Amino acid sequence: MPSSRSQVPPFAVMEVLDAVQRRRDAGRPVFSLCAGEPGGGEPAAVRERAAALLAGGAPLGYTPALGLPALRRAIAGHYARWYGVAVDPERVAVTTGSSGAFVLAFLAAFAPGDRVALARPGYPAYRNILRALGCEVVELPAGPDERYQPTPALLDAAVATGGPLRGVVVASPANPTGSMVDGAELDALGAWCADHGATLVSDEIYHGITAGTIEARSAWERDDRAIVVSSFSKYWGMTGWRLGWALLPETLVGAVDALAGNLALCPPTLPQLAALEAFSPAAYAEQDRAAERYRELRGLLLDRLPALGWGATAPADGAFYLYAEIGERLDARGLDDSVAWCAALLEETGVALTPGSDFDAVHGRRWVRLSYAAEEAILREGLDRIAAWG
Repeated sequence: MPSSRSQVPPFAVMEVLDAVQRRRDAGRPVFSLCAGEPGGGEPAAVRERAAALLAGGAPLGYTPALGLPALRRAIAGHYARWYGVAVDPERVAVTTGSSGAFVLAFLAAFAPGDRVALARPGYPAYRNILRALGCEVVELPAGPDERYQPTPALLDAAVATGGPLRGVVVASPANPTGSMVDGAELDALGAWCADHGATLVSDEIYHGITAGTIEARSAWERDDRAIVVSSFSKYWGMTGWRLGWALLPETLVGAVDALAGNLALCPPTLPQLAALEAFSPAAYAEQDRAAERYRELRGLLLDRLPALGWGATAPADGAFYLYAEIGERLDARGLDDSVAWCAALLEETGVALTPGSDFDAVHGRRWVRLSYAAEEAILREGLDRIAAWG
């Protein structure tokens, strides 16, 4: 029988993607607005480097457990370029996607039974990985008044009702809401963690993709005792390359190194070698143009929003998501929740969205997430079909 720690719910967007693939295999049209998968893909220089490595027969053996030294140095240089922060490459851990970074970071930083807080609605993998590792997940009811982000007041309330917290997870921009914390708010969360002996885990995977006036800030601009997680998947469009990283407190480097070597030996070698090209001026320029395209698509979506007949929405400050309430549309069709609504939408129109119940087990049954990372033609057609279907 499966262990108790394995009893976590599946990630609903993966189930939607399975349904999308079955529909495509059957030759039926699909307009996928469900996954956070950049439509433009990886930078040309990365793709060309990978092709050259394969064509040249370069050996692709193991690398050090925490990644190629050259790539760790390049990631450190990225923080100097974007944030003006000096990062010791020895404190960079290259991982198998940001997912690998979260597993390693949570294993190293938290013990079974530790209480770790995160916002609800939020990315379900935080919750499910922590629970599988035996941690107690403390969901903070972050609504519109908090702009869907953790706050010191919510953390104080969590301590008052349940006891000390060992960790706090913050994502800015966040999935599914796209909401962000500004510099002062991130500093306040970092100060709260320092005062309460908690580790701040900052998910910065969507940095570089912002739409509003809030500037994306790294937690290490204030305090290098935080854990920072990021990835090549979003800004660089390298979702399937499965390459991410973590910046680690000095005290955790040895533990993560040992865990990484045992769990995966090393991150995949070909993506590491190719990803060195992601930090070239040409690649930055290419991906900045992609980020501008997301801002344009966001504007297109917000202009069309009234025609969809949806209710409240989260701010969508960054990333490429719109998190929206669909209560009236749900009730009009006599459906129980957003899972059924999304399934019916896909079956009848070919448009794929992600149900909100994946991100919020309390209120998400009346919400959906739409990803506008797709090509413009797919987004336009998808919105037309949603509006016509209701």
